[in-house]
Amino acid sequence: MGIFDKIFGGKGGKQERLDVSARFRLDRHAFTGTMSKFHVAKEIGTGKLFGIKFLDREKTEYFKARFKGLDKPGEGVIAMKIVHPLIVETYEYGETTTGVEYILMEYIEGPGMDSVIHSKKQEVVPHRLKIIREMAQSVQAVHDAGFIHRDVCPRNFICHNNYSAAKMIDFGLTIPDEAPYRLPGNRTGTPQYMAPEIVRRRATDSRVDVFAFGVTIYRLLTFEHPWGSTDTTGIAALSHDTVEVTDIMLHRPDMNEKLARAVHRCVEVNPEKRFKSCKHFLTAISSVKTETA
Repeated sequence: MGIFDKIFGGKGGKQERLDVSARFRLDRHAFTGTMSKFHVAKEIGTGKLFGIKFLDREKTEYFKARFKGLDKPGEGVIAMKIVHPLIVETYEYGETTTGVEYILMEYIEGPGMDSVIHSKKQEVVPHRLKIIREMAQSVQAVHDAGFIHRDVCPRNFICHNNYSAAKMIDFGLTIPDEAPYRLPGNRTGTPQYMAPEIVRRRATDSRVDVFAFGVTIYRLLTFEHPWGSTDTTGIAALSHDTVEVTDIMLHRPDMNEKLARAVHRCVEVNPEKRFKSCKHFLTAISSVKTETA
């Protein structure tokens, strides 16, 4: 067992500079995210498929600068510390020979949850309740590891090709769940899923992820937006504490009432009225067998 295996329990951990073209063949099509580019990579020696993420240095440094005076861990470090069967596994991280930060991870062939929702894929319907529980478990795993995800949204979940399961991805905006990182003013995330306390630059805690999770599963259950707007800008986020969430039962009058109440409690404007955690959400729906009444 090598030094990195000893430190990281069998994973690669931080590596020396990676010569990408010597080790991998990259799919020509890149998926561009907020702060990175993602490729499917085939390892030349083994033929195994991986996901490889190349971070935009300028955007990454700009984000870290928001935490002046704090030694914020990088995305690779954070991803290695969050280990759970429902979270895409991270194998190693470091810099390429050209000085680009990279993260090497498990590859899952399947659509993003955002495309499933946008296209209203009916194949996901029989599996939604199971997937919702899995998503809640993955958010809880982030919190149990001592972090706040800060960007829970459909884009950051990948479905398996048969739509029967989903895994969480992406820790680009994730922060330690520690007091200096929870101070007011850090307005980061995806606007449609931002909790009001983020939008209004108030102090935050892990309940911002509960709110974003609630918006995500509302959309998965209805294929609609809780506030009826399709605006994806920061302006839309201003309505999260000024416009009432549309009663989910208006979209889905057949829905199990216990499930419906649990979704609404996740998106409470006042964090004190929200579930304290996704673990509490899971307890609240533990007796729900089907999403319909």
